[in-house]
Amino acid sequence: MTTSTYNRPEAAAYAKKWAYGRNPAYYNFNRLGGDCTNFASQCIYAGAGIMNFTPVFGWFYKTANDRTASWTGVEYLYNFLTKNEGVGPFAKEVPLDELEIGDIVQLGRETGDFYHSPVVVGFSGRRILVAAHSNDVYGKPLDTYVFEKVRGIHILGVRKY
Repeated sequence: MTTSTYNRPEAAAYAKKWAYGRNPAYYNFNRLGGDCTNFASQCIYAGAGIMNFTPVFGWFYKTANDRTASWTGVEYLYNFLTKNEGVGPFAKEVPLDELEIGDIVQLGRETGDFYHSPVVVGFSGRRILVAAHSNDVYGKPLDTYVFEKVRGIHILGVRKY
């Protein structure tokens, strides 16, 4: 297995292209709890170029009914990225000031329940700008969201066979 660089420009370009639309290759989960993590996964895939087809605990999308929970679930995506030792993208939780374009931010409640996964698409001074689905946005300052907890997920690289 080899490790390659995560293509941040590709992830960001994908986010820009699809922030206000839906790629027809993927189901729109807006009516099933939201589309934010599905969109985040699509952006990550654009930058990684490889999925992890391990049943249950991998990270992949074939159809709306043939995918892993990590493709569309906030907590599941976090768990996959931060614990993945196999093929595909891998990451670590970092303070917000260590995020780069193409990384993921997750917003949560005081209880520790995380519910939203915006994608970092830029910076304006020290402000983090994000793109997201469900409430579609592009270039929205992270600090304009209302949240009680926040965590940054910095993608370290991609493992390939």
